[in-house]
Amino acid sequence: MTNENNVFQKSHFKTLTKRELHDTAVERIHLIAKEFTAGFDFLKDYPKSVTIFGSSHITENNPYYWKARSLGGLIIKDLKYSVITGGGPGIMEAVNRGAFEAGGNSLGLTIELSHEQIRNKYLTKNLDFYYFFSRKVCMAFSAEAFVFFPGGLGTLNEFFEIITLVQTGKIERLPIILVGSEFWNKVDNFMKKELLVRELIESEDVNIYTITDDENEILEIIRNAPVTNGVKLTHTN
Repeated sequence: MTNENNVFQKSHFKTLTKRELHDTAVERIHLIAKEFTAGFDFLKDYPKSVTIFGSSHITENNPYYWKARSLGGLIIKDLKYSVITGGGPGIMEAVNRGAFEAGGNSLGLTIELSHEQIRNKYLTKNLDFYYFFSRKVCMAFSAEAFVFFPGGLGTLNEFFEIITLVQTGKIERLPIILVGSEFWNKVDNFMKKELLVRELIESEDVNIYTITDDENEILEIIRNAPVTNGVKLTHTN
């Protein structure tokens, strides 16, 4: 065993007693419950909203930034809906910027990270979360539509989680709109040529989402979407 492995074996991780594990779990459960309560209370003031996802790394010199900014403004001006993002930079900033400039509700569900939270300056109101999963539930709660711009691991994680929730009936069948056809067509091809061909998904699963770059089509899809009742929080027979 190398010295490096010896150092790893003698790391500073502390073994918790059963009592300490219990107390830690209770503390975390209380925090999670508080986050859910705060999140649902925050969202109830915005009965009609669109949740938009996308990369935090996209800057103003990227055409997707300006498309996201334009769409954020159009959702406010044409539909009178609130806009919800993760509240950070990149696509989130662009969407919030468009909504803010249009004079509407430009909302952010922000997350505390190991480094300082980067919150964009175009939020009219925001709510901070510690846990990713409670934040993701709130981002899926009560939206009339979900719009995805190109993004990395976080965006793809959110996309696959949302379509899985629709596939399994945990949330209502809502519009899921993928903007940036040159990016999302590759994801779509993978799902059709790999997952569908291998019978790992059903044929209707690739019809859960719509790929389009047409702003008028996007607005029309959202306009025709029914007002949602949100995620299913209880089991019903």
